[in-house]
Amino acid sequence: MTTTSKGQPGLGGGLKLVLVGDGESPHLLKWARALAPRVQLHAISSRGFLPEFHRLLPDAQRLALNTAPEHGGGNIALVKQLPKVGAWLQQTDADWLHAHYLTSHGTLAWAAKLGWRLRAQIAGSAWGSDILVTPNRGGSWKWLTKKALRSCAITTSDSQHMAERMRELGAGEVMVFPFGLEALPKQNAKKQPWLCFANRGLEPIYRPQLVIDAFARIAAAQPEAQLVVANDGSLRAALEADVAARGLSGRVSFVGRLDAAAQAAHYARSTWFLSLPESDSVSVSTGAPPALITVFKATLYAPVLNSYNQAPCRSSPLSVSVTPTANESPRVSNASGTIPDIQPKPFESSERSGRGSAL
Repeated sequence: MTTTSKGQPGLGGGLKLVLVGDGESPHLLKWARALAPRVQLHAISSRGFLPEFHRLLPDAQRLALNTAPEHGGGNIALVKQLPKVGAWLQQTDADWLHAHYLTSHGTLAWAAKLGWRLRAQIAGSAWGSDILVTPNRGGSWKWLTKKALRSCAITTSDSQHMAERMRELGAGEVMVFPFGLEALPKQNAKKQPWLCFANRGLEPIYRPQLVIDAFARIAAAQPEAQLVVANDGSLRAALEADVAARGLSGRVSFVGRLDAAAQAAHYARSTWFLSLPESDSVSVSTGAPPALITVFKATLYAPVLNSYNQAPCRSSPLSVSVTPTANESPRVSNASGTIPDIQPKPFESSERSGRGSAL
């Protein structure tokens, strides 16, 4: 095992590290792929595990809590798993706990460390709304976020903007690096004309109703246009009903969660990628959220229609111009012309907005 200058365990050799997050997320899987050859890797998932986790880690090195975390918070079922988590971590005796999404899995990590007197240090990776949205929901949420951040020996962020907010909330060392793209896509892939793809969570923070609005305008102007909506969430049933009411059921497909290979195939075939979230951690610094960095494929795969309330996004590939701000509707144009402004319309949901799994 290597050590740091302070005599603490360093990455390498016999280091034992536990990932704590959503084992059904492709982002957590990417961390697992990168870490597995370098450390003794274990993992705790608030839900289940993607099939590749089973190939990466033996059963004894995985703990699936099989809860159903809500994007909007209130995940009491996850809190109830604390005794199981604490006992498993005590037996595992890891050097590091690496929690992904701080207000849920980060809270689980520091509570287990405190309650079971674990020797492990905590690394915390912020995913976006756990820092940019959750603390603004009220004093208790802000306290919880601060507690999670201060329990971490080190934290990671995918943007300077979010890192600054993390420091304001009490984080110590923050490492900043984008993530998402693992391999360059094939160039000159055959495109299906006017095939649109959207794969953000079907939750209020991602504003999928604006994706439907955008596509409706595209469909009105382009008879061959089709939309594939991947992922899942609390708004799915309402969105499907909205699509049916618009008479677009034959042109919009809801395909649920996809594995990495299936997503890559959709990216490759699509002419447009649609993303219109309320908040994204990378939007201020790069003009694209992690999901779009995954698609920087966008530079080769598909133009991107995106919008944020945080700041203007003024760069997109393939001569696509997107210029929304907090007070404007998104406007998109390319060599074929301009799609009319998309006006947001009311969309009812009982869920509070939030990204990932929040307590």
